[in-house]
Amino acid sequence: MSKKTLVSAITAALVVGAASTTFAAANPFSDVPADSWAYDAVTTLAADGVIDGYPDGTYQGQNTMTRYEMAQIVARAMAKTDLEKADKALVDKLAAEFAEELDNLGVRVADLEKKSDNVKWAGELRYRYYDANHDAGEDTTYNRVMFRLAPKAYIGNSGWTANARINYSLDMGSDSNAIIDPSDNDASVDLAYVEGPLFGATVQAGKLPVFTATGLVFDDKIAGVQATFGSDVFKTTLAGGRFTNNPEDAYAVDAKYHISNNDVTTDFYGIQFDYTPNEKLALNAGYNALTGLDEARKYFVDGDWDKTHQSAGYDYATYGDDNDAQIWYVGGKYAFNNSIALNGEYAQNTSADKYDDAWIATLNYKGADVADAGSWGMYAGYADLGKNSVPAPTYDEITGGQKGFIAGVSYVPAENILATVKYFTGEDSAETGDNDANKFFANVDFFF
Repeated sequence: MSKKTLVSAITAALVVGAASTTFAAANPFSDVPADSWAYDAVTTLAADGVIDGYPDGTYQGQNTMTRYEMAQIVARAMAKTDLEKADKALVDKLAAEFAEELDNLGVRVADLEKKSDNVKWAGELRYRYYDANHDAGEDTTYNRVMFRLAPKAYIGNSGWTANARINYSLDMGSDSNAIIDPSDNDASVDLAYVEGPLFGATVQAGKLPVFTATGLVFDDKIAGVQATFGSDVFKTTLAGGRFTNNPEDAYAVDAKYHISNNDVTTDFYGIQFDYTPNEKLALNAGYNALTGLDEARKYFVDGDWDKTHQSAGYDYATYGDDNDAQIWYVGGKYAFNNSIALNGEYAQNTSADKYDDAWIATLNYKGADVADAGSWGMYAGYADLGKNSVPAPTYDEITGGQKGFIAGVSYVPAENILATVKYFTGEDSAETGDNDANKFFANVDFFF
């Protein structure tokens, strides 16, 4: 008995033994004819990255498949939500052809697939370099490679998953101004959380990522809970937990004086509303509260920043007399067409007595898609990031306490490879002396 016949026989026994389903006239375990158009359709979908393919990775049509096996491939393709129009038409045509198999075997197929591939791995190899210059403080250089693994494990058939992210960072020869000690080459687990449906919401719990709106106010991790509920048109997100500052990329400070991760830990609470009525318009509004920031004042003398610990022309954030941050933000995106879009966001910390607001506006052209070799995108704009209103901004080229012009371009030279270059020129929020600043940022990501 051939391997293929044996696999089909075992699968048939499992399916028939599980329930006494009456199959349609077409035998689900009969071969799809070798000259069927379905093989060409599968080949096209594989070339477009919609499906993973036959078990042996071939798409030549020399190996026939049963209708049951073909239905499995179609089911995986139907699960994709971001298909191009041509691919969507092919998937719909295949779904119509194998409708009976999908109807009778669909749920059972999904269960078998989950059990056979319970853990999925994704990852990234990243090279990052930047050079930041400051008239009012130390210049900094960053030159490192990071290897990242991101496992996802399915927890039964409950819809819940266990997720983690493991990073290994390696210094590539940065000079004495490096933010991180060059000998600090080690591995760390920076995310570990579960995710799944609960009471009509999608819930995450553990050490999880939080990204507010466009990332102006917060793009970091908390140890806590986040829940999202609603529809694609209007949804609400709630988050709460503990936030610990990561100074690696957020604050360019001399390693001799930097505030360590354990020095600034606070309670974090947030709520965000997203409204997306159509493909052109997306609006957001939200609120973040950071409370109990007493440790942030450890380097302040009589309420003023101790200048001996100042670097790069700006200091660590303060949040007013009560040392709490009450940050409101609003923004959105409008796409003029498929190529040009305007993005903007504004935030204000009502608890701060200075540097209490921030805003950013960019004009974006096209966009790089890692699944589409040759695709590219670029942007240009202006940002003014009052340091007391942006505890953890997402930007690579500019950070809290700076303002000026920003620009960048991304390109996909081959599938799953993304190259990015960004530039900032402007000012630090230094209170004395010259405060011109600029930064060149380059990044190459290899995804797998």
